[in-house]
Amino acid sequence: MEITVASEEAMRALAGRFASALPRGAIVYLRGPLGAGKTTFVRGVLEALGHTGAVHSPTYTLLETYDLADTVVCHCDLYRLTDPADLEYLGLRERFDGAALCFIEWPEKGAGELPPADIEIEIAYADSARRLRFTTHGAAARDAVARLAARGRRTTE
Repeated sequence: MEITVASEEAMRALAGRFASALPRGAIVYLRGPLGAGKTTFVRGVLEALGHTGAVHSPTYTLLETYDLADTVVCHCDLYRLTDPADLEYLGLRERFDGAALCFIEWPEKGAGELPPADIEIEIAYADSARRLRFTTHGAAARDAVARLAARGRRTTE
């Protein structure tokens, strides 16, 4: 499925709708060039799940964890990771327990050490807009993206 969003606000709104459709414990890979909106997407998910504080890109910390009322959300940015084996030092494996919702930017940097994604989102520039392509793996992920599609597949403004 593909969706085009015209603004940062539209990206966060789409992410909010996505949050309500996500299965518990999903692992979501976020792919796209620098500045495409990967962290903005995660910010929208977190806002929809009730987070009211700041959401920083984990480019330098590699991992930010948000303990929310109903779930734990892990946001990883592996852009600066030089060796996938270094993921062991982040304590990330413990988060792949089926309970925490995990968003992983630049997952190719963790190849061989990360579990497979339930949903992959490729974000690309489309002039001044962004195009998001959703790829699912497994029935629960397919159902989540189908629920998102049912809530409005057309271009979001």
